[in-house]
Formats: sequence, structure tokens, C-alpha cells
Amino acid sequence: MRTAYSVETVRAAEAELMARLPEGALMQRAAAGLAAACAALLGRVYGARVVLLVGSGDNGGDALYAGARLARRGAGVAAVLLGSRAHEGGLAALLGAGGRVADDPFEVLAVADLVMDGITGLGGSGGLRPSTVPVVRAARGSNAVVVAVDLPSGVEADTGEVRGEALHADATVTFGTYKPGLLIDPAREYAGTVRLVGIGLEDRLPSVPDLEALQHEDVARLLPVPAAESDKYRRGVVGVVAGSARYPGAAVLSVAGALRGGSGAARYVGPAADAVIARFPETLVHRGPPAKAGRVQAWVVGPGIGDGADVVGEVLDSDVPVLVDADGLRLLDAAAVRDREAPTLLTPHAGEAAALLGVPREEVESARLASVRELAARFGATVLLKGSTTLVAAPDNGRSPVRVNPMGTPWLATAGSGDVLSGLAGSLLAAGLDARDAGSVAAYLHGLAARNAASHGVPITAYEVAATLPAAWRDVHD
Repeated sequence: MRTAYSVETVRAAEAELMARLPEGALMQRAAAGLAAACAALLGRVYGARVVLLVGSGDNGGDALYAGARLARRGAGVAAVLLGSRAHEGGLAALLGAGGRVADDPFEVLAVADLVMDGITGLGGSGGLRPSTVPVVRAARGSNAVVVAVDLPSGVEADTGEVRGEALHADATVTFGTYKPGLLIDPAREYAGTVRLVGIGLEDRLPSVPDLEALQHEDVARLLPVPAAESDKYRRGVVGVVAGSARYPGAAVLSVAGALRGGSGAARYVGPAADAVIARFPETLVHRGPPAKAGRVQAWVVGPGIGDGADVVGEVLDSDVPVLVDADGLRLLDAAAVRDREAPTLLTPHAGEAAALLGVPREEVESARLASVRELAARFGATVLLKGSTTLVAAPDNGRSPVRVNPMGTPWLATAGSGDVLSGLAGSLLAAGLDARDAGSVAAYLHGLAARNAASHGVPITAYEVAATLPAAWRDVHD
């Protein structure tokens, strides 16, 4: 599992570690890892042309010391000084190793093989200074590989927000632990490929991070596995209230996800029963209402139901976990959600989240972490905020980390994919996972299935994502 910590936590851990080490030792560790990562990207260090964009802080010092290491291996290293001062020890090391300070930043950037971004660090806020922007744009417009030191300059480390001009990196070398901004959009899009370099912080960080991202082994551990004595009812039955005369496909796609989510059976309730049975004859169907359809261990309600406010309220009145998506979110009674004793999982995209919060969509898209936390607190529910990175927050006032899932692909932005995700997550709820695990595991499998389906760079449909889910299950166990 990848974990991320706030700036305050990282700085406290660094201060504790530095108090136990000789002066400058921690920066030297970071510089060594940074230089090694840059050397690997260059392939051949001797004769390579490296440009350092150096700010006033410790990130500038990291870049200068790393540049000195590359210069000693035969690289031509030039530093562009962009702050009011430069780290004295780092600058002396660079000059002593044969590096130089560039008189004209644009001249050296035009021929660079690698550019190291050490302009701002963890404390950077509000985007780059106007005077720095032309240099950053020149770096990005060159043919060089752009490597960010710890995180791209101009992004917000704690929130993933980008409030002004920021540097787009091809790769980021981060130290000690991931920072939230490296995992959350929109900042994640600026980081490129992220490499974590250990510097000895691991034992000094709290056991509970601010953010965590599941990996294959974590998902494999959480997936439901039937026991020898299991039958379809012991494995859980998921009820699906979806679709309408206008949108029968929403019912079909929700059931497609539900049948592949680990529960023993899917019980469909609604007006699209004929369409569901025609595609999935194994489905249990009922015309409704949900209360008379038979026992379930979890409900999914909302995809394609139109204006069925009554059915949403009826499902929320049940005593089992409920997932609410799509039209169900539009018809949601916040008080009814807060009053529930059983878990509730809400799965909005940015537009639906904005409507629930009463803010512009752009506000949600620019501050995704704050938005998902606010939704979870306001509704007393677990919230899965869909997007290029999916965030899952529990309503526990930050006691558990927000889960982030970067497994998706742009090809997943296709009609009906959210219906498949809802059915899948609802099935995992019925199989016994709690709301936070069900949402984050479903998002991971959903994204992995989409990657597999689109592996050759071709458009995919939501139904193809559902059909590829069994392969995604196998992948996480391999």
C-alpha cells in the first residue's frame, strides 16, 4: 500500500531525524537518490547536459548537490538561480565539481537533456511567481526530460490543488514518503512518473497516514472468497434498483457489475426486468416495490431511475448497507442518510458532488480532497468521488485515511461505466466488505478492468469493462 503524509507530518519527522544525524546528512541522502534516478533516466551521464532550476529552499539545495554528483560523473551541469539566494553548501559543491551558474537560462535550456526542478518545495503555495514562468515554459518546451524534486513546483503538496502556473514534470523523485498532491488530481497530472526514495523517515511517520492507495496485494486480501460451505445466500444477495423505460441499459449495466462483485446473487427490482433477464438469465427479478422483493444484504439504487424519489426513500429506510448513485443522488434526502444506522455509500462524479455541496463544479474539480471530506462529513456517509483519480472518504472525521485510486484510464470516460461501478461496489457490500473497502476495491478493479479492455489503445464500452472484471480479479491474485 502506498501512503501519503501531510507537510506538517513530514517536516516533524524530518526534524526528528535531522536531530540524530550529522548536519547536512539528510540532504545528502536525498541528493544521492535524486542523482541516481536522474542518471537512470539519462542512460548515459557522461557528456549529458543537465540544467538545474534552483529556488531558495531546501529543494534547490537537493538539486545542487544532485547536480554536483552528476557533474563528477562527466555531465555538463548548469544552474539557473531563480530565488533570492541559493543554498550555499549546494552551490559550492556544484561549482567544485565543475558545474556552473548559467548567465542565460534560455540558452542552456534549449540544449538540455535533463532539467531538474528545484524551484519550490513542500512550502510552495499559490503557483509559480510570474518571473519564473517564462523559464518553466522554456524547460517544458525543450526536448529535455523534466524531473521534479520532491513534487512539481507550483502544486499544493497537501491538497493536490493547482492555484496558478505550475511545472509539468515527466517524472518526480520524492523523498521519504508520498505527499497527497502526488496522488490527487489535478496536481497528480503534473507529477509524471513518481519514484519514492527512502531517506530514513519511515520509522518516524505515524502509523495512520493522511492518504493511502491500494495495490494489487491489498485488493487481493480484501476480495471476498467463498468458503466450502457457502451457498448463494451465505455469499450475499445484492439488490439493484436501477433503470426505467427510458434508460433500461442502466439496469443491465448495474446488474452486469453486480454479478461480478463476489456476492452470491443479484436481485433486480424495477421496470427493466425483461431487458435484464434477456442479458442475464441468472438474475432474480421483481417488479417492486423493493420492500416486497425479498431479502438482500445490500442495495444499489439510482442509476437510470429518473424521478423515482419514493423508491430512493424506501431503500434508505432498509436496515442493510445502501449505495446511492446517479439519479438517486439527485433525489437524496440528506437527513434520511444521516439518520441511517446501516452504512451508506454515495458515488457522485464531480458534477453530482457539486450539486450536493451547492458549489460550482469547478470548485470540486480543483479541490477534490476537501470536497470528498466535506461530503462525507455533511451526509454522515462514505463517499466515493469519481474522476481520473477516485477518492473514497469515510465519515469518521479523518480517523481513517482517504483512499485514492489512480488505476483508471481516460478510456473509462464512457457512458454507463459508472453503472457498472455501482453494481460492483454494491455486490462487494453484500458480500460483507465495509463501505470504505467496498468502494475502494470496486474502483480499483473497475479501473484495472478498463485498462485491460483498452490495452491496445482502442475505445471501450461499459459492458466491455464489466466483461473484463473476472480478468481483473485474476490479475490482482497473480
